[in-house]
Amino acid sequence: MDDPLIDDEARSLVADLTVRNQTVATAESLTAGLLAATLAGVPGASAVLSGGLITYTVETKADLAGVAPELLAEFGPVAEPTARALAVGAMHRCGATWGIGLTGVAGPEPHGGHAVGTVFLGLAGPGGTQVVELALPGSRWDIRLGAVHAAVHRLRRLVEQQ
Repeated sequence: MDDPLIDDEARSLVADLTVRNQTVATAESLTAGLLAATLAGVPGASAVLSGGLITYTVETKADLAGVAPELLAEFGPVAEPTARALAVGAMHRCGATWGIGLTGVAGPEPHGGHAVGTVFLGLAGPGGTQVVELALPGSRWDIRLGAVHAAVHRLRRLVEQQ
């Protein structure tokens, strides 16, 4: 039986990265490794998935992904600069072509002035970095899954544009 998390876009991303001999690494907060697990579920992912960091706490964002404590103190764990730093940190720490950083609020309560469903998706790669702010509806699971699908979709578009 196929894994229900793995969709055609995840398969296409792994294929696109493989053809280009590129790699990806993740630093995940609210998704707690779900993105890396989704990519790893695609046959052939071992050629492109360099690694994944689960950075659920402020301390692990700093320790594992190398996010500056000063940045975290100023902006907090759920913020555009934090997502950018997570993406860059994942890319550098895992030696990957691309890095993805995910941070946000899956609920059930708002956090740090951010509404439930607020997600910051950071992408780092050969062309620089970018951050997308998302407002995702639904349950904790829906928000986490939506963040994973958004990350796969956005990275696939960037890879295709190269």
